[in-house]
Amino acid sequence: MSTRTLIRGGLVITAADETHADVLIEDGRIVALAAHGSAVAEGWTAGRTIDATGKYVVPGGVDAHTHMEMPFGGTFASDTFETGTRAAAWGGTTTIIDFAIQSKGGSLGEGLDTWHGKADGKCAIDYAFHMIMSDVNESSLKEMDRLVAGGVSSFKLFTAYPGVFLSDDGQILRAMQRAASNGGLVMTHAENGLAIDVLVEQALARGERDPRYHGEVRNALLEAEATHRVIKLSQVAGAPLYVVHVSAQQAVAELARARDEGLPVYGETCPQYLFLSTDNLAEPGFEGAKYVCSTPLRPAEHQEALWRGLRSNDLQVVSTDHCPFCFKGQKDLGKGDFSKIPNGMPGVENRMDLLHQAVVDGHISRRRWIEIACAAPARMFGLYPQKGTISPGADADVVVYDPAAEQVMSAGTHHMNVDYSAYEGKRVTGRVETVLSRGVPVIDNRDYVGHAGHGAYVPRGLGEYAH
Repeated sequence: MSTRTLIRGGLVITAADETHADVLIEDGRIVALAAHGSAVAEGWTAGRTIDATGKYVVPGGVDAHTHMEMPFGGTFASDTFETGTRAAAWGGTTTIIDFAIQSKGGSLGEGLDTWHGKADGKCAIDYAFHMIMSDVNESSLKEMDRLVAGGVSSFKLFTAYPGVFLSDDGQILRAMQRAASNGGLVMTHAENGLAIDVLVEQALARGERDPRYHGEVRNALLEAEATHRVIKLSQVAGAPLYVVHVSAQQAVAELARARDEGLPVYGETCPQYLFLSTDNLAEPGFEGAKYVCSTPLRPAEHQEALWRGLRSNDLQVVSTDHCPFCFKGQKDLGKGDFSKIPNGMPGVENRMDLLHQAVVDGHISRRRWIEIACAAPARMFGLYPQKGTISPGADADVVVYDPAAEQVMSAGTHHMNVDYSAYEGKRVTGRVETVLSRGVPVIDNRDYVGHAGHGAYVPRGLGEYAH
C-alpha cells in the first residue's frame, strides 16, 4: 500500500504565492509541487488522490496561543488537550502552541513536565509549548537556557494579575536579558495590573458589577502604557519582544512607533478583537460574561486600527488565546461581581474561517490570511519551514478549503467543549473540507477520522523573526 497522497486540481496558497498546482505527499512530508496538467504532475501516482478542484490548498493553521485545561480563578478551561485539538483540526489548525505554567515557588521544568503530562497521548494534531514564568529568580533564569536548548524557546511574562502572574519591571528586565543571551523570545501580557486592581475596587464600591464593567476598568490607556513600558525594557535588554493579544488602537500605535525605529518588536491580535466589541460585553442580563477575556473587548472603533496593523505588518500574527469556560457553571461564578468571571473565550475552531471571511470582506488578501494564520506564527516560534507552508520537505499539514461553502457558526454545531459560541449565528463564507496532519487524514470530507495520540510534541528552534 503506497503511503503517497496526491492532492490534485487546487489553488495552492502560501504566504509567498498562489499557484495552480498538484501536491505530492509521501511519508508525512510534502515531496513536490507541479503545475496542473504538466508532464511531471501527470506522471505521479499515489495510493490516495484528493480532488481539490475549485478549492484552496493551504498550510494547516498554526495557533500560537491556546490554553487547554488551564487553571484560572478556581476552575479550569473546559477544553482538554483531546477535545481542544480535535476542535482545532475541525477549524483547519494543525499545530497549537499551548502555555505550560510555572507555579509560584516551583521550577520551570516542573511546570513543563505537568503540561507534558496533560497533553501526552491526547492530542489529535501536533503541539508545542511556551513557558509562563510566574517566579523570576536566579534559578528560573538559569533554567531558561536549558528550556531553549530543549525546544521551548519562548517565555511569557505578565504585567497583569498581581499576586498570580505579575512580574515587576526588574524581573521582566532580567528575563529579557537572559533571552537576549540564549536566543529565546519574551512574550508579554501588557496591561497595568496594579492600576486595574484600583479601578476594579472602585467600580465594585460604586455598585458597578455587570460584565460590561470588565472592559471599562481594563482601560485601553493601561494597555498602551504597559506596551510602551515592555518595549522600553526590551530595548534596554537588547532583546526581541512579542506582545500577546493586542486589543487597543493605542497599543498598536506603541508597536508601530517602535517598529518604525527599527526595533525587533512584534504583536499578535485575536479574532475576538477584530469581530467583537464592548457591545457584546454589554449584552443584557449576564450574557456579556461570555465575552469576558483579558485584554478586554474594545469599542468597535478600535477594530480598524487592528486591521490596519495587520495589513501594514505592525501586527504579525492572529492567534486565538483559546481559553474556554462554560457559561453555565463557570462564567456564572462572577454573577454579581464581574471581577470573579473567569477570563477567557473559545475560538480555536473559528480562527481560519473568520480570517477567510476577512479576505471576503476585503480587509486582507489571501496570502496575508496564510501569513498571519500559518507562516508568521511558525517563523516567530521556531517551527518554520517544517510548519506553516506548503513546500518540499515541509510536514504535510495541509487543508483543502472550500472558499464558496457557507456556514453559520453556532454552539449547536461546533466541536469545542463549551456551551456557547462567541460568534453564535454569524454567517461566514468558506469552510474546511479535508485536513491532513503529517500526511494523515484528520478531517476527511467533513468527517472526523483522527484520533487522540496522533498529534506529536514538536520541539521548537529559535524564532526567525527574533534574530
